[in-house]
Amino acid sequence: MAETTPANSPRPRAMWVLAEGSQRVLENPPLVEEMLRDAERLQVTDLIVQVYRGGRAWFDSSLADATPYRRAAQIAGQDPLANLVRRAHDRGIRVHAWVNVLSLANNRDAPLVRDLGRDAVMVDRRGRSILDYPSLDVPMPDRRYYRMGTPAVWIDPAAPGVADRLVETFSELMQRYPELDGLHLDYIRYPDVLPFSPGSRFGVGLDFGYGAASRKRFEKETQLRAPLGDNLGNANRWDTWRREQVTALVARIRESMLRNQPNAVLSAAVWAYPDRAYLALGQDWRGWLDAGTLDLAIPMAYTLDDHLLREQVQGFAGLPKGDRIWVGLGSWLFAKNPQRALRQLEIVRDHGASGEALFSWDSIASEPDLKAALELGMADDH
Repeated sequence: MAETTPANSPRPRAMWVLAEGSQRVLENPPLVEEMLRDAERLQVTDLIVQVYRGGRAWFDSSLADATPYRRAAQIAGQDPLANLVRRAHDRGIRVHAWVNVLSLANNRDAPLVRDLGRDAVMVDRRGRSILDYPSLDVPMPDRRYYRMGTPAVWIDPAAPGVADRLVETFSELMQRYPELDGLHLDYIRYPDVLPFSPGSRFGVGLDFGYGAASRKRFEKETQLRAPLGDNLGNANRWDTWRREQVTALVARIRESMLRNQPNAVLSAAVWAYPDRAYLALGQDWRGWLDAGTLDLAIPMAYTLDDHLLREQVQGFAGLPKGDRIWVGLGSWLFAKNPQRALRQLEIVRDHGASGEALFSWDSIASEPDLKAALELGMADDH
């Protein structure tokens, strides 16, 4: 298993860096130095840099839409990701490539969909493809009761060709950038619907993965009829099977990553409510940690409620693999009250978390008061 924190290293602190946030650092070479200076002042040990979003790549790719990479490389006169990694390493900061796995944002024309067809896209329990959702949100009559938590073109890990294509894409990334310290998975789950759908077994809500090809595969592998609509027969096995598809995808990505870079770390941004993630989103991140399929989990504990955060941190720290959990903090929530952001860092540190991750550099860089308070607070703590 890869080491997430080398011996004698400072306490881990990661920071997410968006591809299409307010700063767009990979498309703006002068910002790299500013971002790295901020990272040092914030005592960041690991940068999580977004390089694949909406089926588009900010790295040299033949499988994704590499228009952002080509544009950025032309502006910089060099490979922007390789340059960022090299300069971060010069400062002793690790870099993880951040990829959005099962969400294609609003890109209905992503190469993966063009190549694999409509069957690659999630279908809901009523047989409707997300491609046919108005504005990628729940259609009527369900819209009276539900909304997509994250409207997007979501792809189905059980659909033919989807897992193969994703594994190949991320393998290409790690092959072409062997200096990367890790691969960071985001949106490695089924879609969330509000009010929160707890899975098909409970017969309420709206859930996904019911494409004809996926249902046919389930029936072939289990000899059971797949649920659809109001037919909830075999719901427990169906939920388990869908969860297994996500787990299998994580395992394949890890296997491919380690073939290219045996010392790389596989991490994931995960839901901060493990039971909900397991039951409704097919995201068994505690199981992934226990099995060694995942080196590092970063629950996204984005909340204004300090009491809730404290309870969550204590819960994470008490898990068997609590030393491989860094707590994700929503720093942007406190742009107008920076001391609250510092208070949450104290909660994470004082209640047993092994590390934390700040979301995100873009929001910190855009808010001078927040940035100044964090830098001052961390300097005092140091």
